Parts: sequence; C-alpha cells; structure tokens
Amino acid sequence: MSPSSGPRSTLTRLMATAVGLGTALALLPASGTATATATAAPSTVPEFYDPPAQLPDADGALIRTEPLTLGVRLPGPEGPLPGTATRLMYRSTDAGGQPIAVTGAYIEPAADWAHGGPRPLVALAPGTMGQGDQCAASLALETPLGIDLGGGSISFGYENLAVYRFLARGVAVVVTDYAGLGTTDRVHTYVNRVDEGHALLDAARAARALDGTSLTADSPVGLYGYSQGGGATAAAAELQPVHAPELPLVGSYVGAPPADLTEVMEGIDGSALAGAIGWTINGAAHTEPGLGAVIEGHLDDDGREALNGTATMCVGDAILRHAFADTRDWTTTGRSVGEIVAAEPEVRAFLDEQRIGERAPTGPVRVATGVEDDIVPHAQARQLATDWCALGADVSYAPIHLPGLGDGTLLNHLAPLITDQGAAISWLTDRFNGEPTEGSCP
Repeated sequence: MSPSSGPRSTLTRLMATAVGLGTALALLPASGTATATATAAPSTVPEFYDPPAQLPDADGALIRTEPLTLGVRLPGPEGPLPGTATRLMYRSTDAGGQPIAVTGAYIEPAADWAHGGPRPLVALAPGTMGQGDQCAASLALETPLGIDLGGGSISFGYENLAVYRFLARGVAVVVTDYAGLGTTDRVHTYVNRVDEGHALLDAARAARALDGTSLTADSPVGLYGYSQGGGATAAAAELQPVHAPELPLVGSYVGAPPADLTEVMEGIDGSALAGAIGWTINGAAHTEPGLGAVIEGHLDDDGREALNGTATMCVGDAILRHAFADTRDWTTTGRSVGEIVAAEPEVRAFLDEQRIGERAPTGPVRVATGVEDDIVPHAQARQLATDWCALGADVSYAPIHLPGLGDGTLLNHLAPLITDQGAAISWLTDRFNGEPTEGSCP
C-alpha cells in the first residue's frame, strides 16, 4: 500500500469531500426570518410521482400538477419569497422513441423582471442527484437536506442556490427530474444524452403550458446546468432544432459537461464519486438490456452488489458507501470497468453514441470547466468547446483556474460550480437582454 492510499489518507479525502458538500449546502439562503427545511428523506416518494397508464400525445404536455412548498422561503408582502412553486408531471420521449412521464417543478418569481420584454424562463438541469427516486431535484426543493437513517439515504439540494439566484433576478425557473428520477415506473437513465436533452426541453414546454404564470409565448428560454446538468444542457442545445424547434432558445450554460463518458468513467473510478459508475451502467442496461448482461458477466459478487445498491442511492449515500472504490475490485479479472467497456464493442458503441459535440448547438453556449477538474475531466470538456467551434457554433469558453484541492475528493469539481455560478447567471441574463456575445474558442 502506498503512503497516499492508507486509512488516514482515505479519511482525509472523505473529510475534504464532506467539506465540499457542506460548502454547497451552506450557501443556501440563511435562516432568521426564513423557513428552512431539513428533514428525513422519504423512504418512498409521494403518490404524485406514480405515472398514469395513459400519457398525453404531445411532448411537454402536462399530466398533473400540485402546489409545492419550497423548503427555504421568506414571507413577502404579496406572497412567499423567492416565489411560488408548482410540482409538475409532463410527457417526454426517451431515446428509444417511447413516451414517458417526467416530473419536475416550476417556480414563479416574486421579483419583477426589471429588464425589457417578457419574463424569461430558465430550464435548469440538475447536477448528479443519484438514482433513487427519493433523490429527485423537485423533492430537494421541498427538502433541501434529506436524511433517512433507516433507509440509509442522504440527499442534498445543492442546486437550490442557482434556482434562488435566478428567482431573485425575476427569472422564472423550471427544474427537470430527468427520465426515471422521481417517477416510479423506470430506472433513471443517468447521463443518457437523448433522455436528458428531451426531458429538459420538454420541461420548458410544460412550464410554458402551465396556467396562471407570467410567462408568455414570447418569453425567451435559457438552459442552465453543471456536471450531469451541463451534459443535459449541452445535449438539449444540440437536440432543440429537431425536438423542440418552437422554443425561443437564446443561450445555454454548459458547466463541467460529461461530454465523453468513456473518459469520465476513467476520471471517477477511484474517486469520491465512484458510485456514479454504477448509475451509468444501470442506466445503460435499462436502455439496452443486453449491455447490462455483458457488463455483469465480468462482475464478481461485490460488483453486482455495488450496481444493485447504487440503483436506489442518492449522491450522499453513494459517497459514504463507495467513495474511492476501485472498480478493479468489482470484477472477476481485476480489470477496471473502464477497461472492460473499452474491450466490449457493444458497450463502447453505446457510450460513443452518448458523446456530445458532434452536432451544432442552438444559439450561444458558455462552456465552463475547471482546469483542475479530475472528476469530469477538464480535457474532454474543453474538447467539447473545440468541437462546437469547429462546427461554427457561438461558443464562449471559460476555463476556471483554481488551485488543485485534492485529487478524487470532488473539490476540484465542486469549487468551479460555486466560483463560476455568478458569472454563469450573469452571462445567461445578458442573453435574455439581447446583448451580443463575445465568443472565445479554446
């Protein structure tokens, strides 16, 4: 055992990871006169998340809605601040062309849109929340910190900060839970390019179809996402001309996108987020069942247990249970899952199909990536910007220079999320105001 891999080093890295997650949570709106919720995570999701047998014909069509109480809120003269939330279920279409139900939430801001034109809408794609239905971002809006000690589930509403910052500017927000996250009828197809892109675009459609909002047919739409969310916004920007051409998309923030899953799997293996490999394989197996059989044929009992276990975990419990796991310990041959993927043509072809950057995005895009990011590797995110530039896209590339904060601890990935957030929100606000971009390719 090397000096850097002993128990003390592992404990140090776990503590660093906890500090990073705690930092994100601490940046939620403070208490005081506010109401803040940190309660037990539900072992089962509310009945709302059970899809009906019959779905509407059109993507983005609303299936059902209900009021949603935000977990962090302030009393205001005309209602709660920062806004009034509605839980949504709407129709989308998965990568296989099948209709599916997707959940999410729309928040109508209490603040006015102070600039010209109609109130804009941001469709926000959450970062990694997990694969259990209880991890859905719409539930995290209601319960920012959810802990189920009996079920061993820990969920963090770290995306709430970005949501609230947009609301404070008078920008309406719709959040998607993605395919299979929240809804009880299917597995969450983690980082599936088409499923995520469709779910995000159809969330924007659902928000625009909701009664009683201040949105109009002319309200401009922007996409915002970091990490898994960055991959979803990137995919949506590429898919919009075909899937949702009527949406007036004016810009997309693409933060730390997992554009090349083969490289990303190598980056997260042995890291604090090693459990995400389980989510990736589980999602691929749901889309293409034959792929699951191929991978499972190489796994030992520990590997099969890891895959089965991660299918119901949120990001917090995956970190606690699988932080710094080496997938070579999950296989019968001692090869890593990444090495197995590289050697199996069917699996490699599937992951290659998930690659983002081979289609030009709609409208301006801001690609931001931490140069020290080793979880969602910087090089493959930079390559996405390069590929889009080669296709003639309007790209604003923003490398984020921060000191290295510990390999594999998530800090090199989480720190840019926080430090770039203000600039990202301002960049998207400028797109709503019709200001020209200053493109910058790598």
